[in-house]
Amino acid sequence: GLLSRLQTSAPTVRTLSSSNSFSQNIPSCLWKLGRLNHVAITVPDLEKAQSFYKDVLGAQVSETVALPEHGVYTVFVELGNTKLELLHPLGEKSPIASFLQKNKTGGMHHICIEVDDIKAAMTELKKKKIRILSEEPKIGAHGKPVIFLHPKDCHGVLVELEQA
Repeated sequence: GLLSRLQTSAPTVRTLSSSNSFSQNIPSCLWKLGRLNHVAITVPDLEKAQSFYKDVLGAQVSETVALPEHGVYTVFVELGNTKLELLHPLGEKSPIASFLQKNKTGGMHHICIEVDDIKAAMTELKKKKIRILSEEPKIGAHGKPVIFLHPKDCHGVLVELEQA
């Protein structure tokens, strides 16, 4: 009857065996990837962008900070689980200036992920043929060492790694 038909038509459930475990595909590293620290957005008008996040969306927004070594002004927008970093050119040779020439209204510039050992990360990434855009880490907006990975090696995304 109906009960025997239901019992025979029950779907088979497959489980992953331990030999197919996802963790076996992850190589052991001397460093660990941490949390998303921020997403950086280049803006053509820093004051308007600050006002949007603060006055329109009600976010906590930092004061503007100049980072001459990186050629940018930065503002951080606190989101609870992460931050947005608003970037604006500082000086004519700012890397952000060329980004804004191509993207007049601004846009996402990079993502920043924390690492527990930036030097070990650099060594291993170089072995894996990932280009790093500086020979040594620079001090970033949070006062911690940072490096940037070439976007062509990171599927079109400029990735910043920051020492946690």
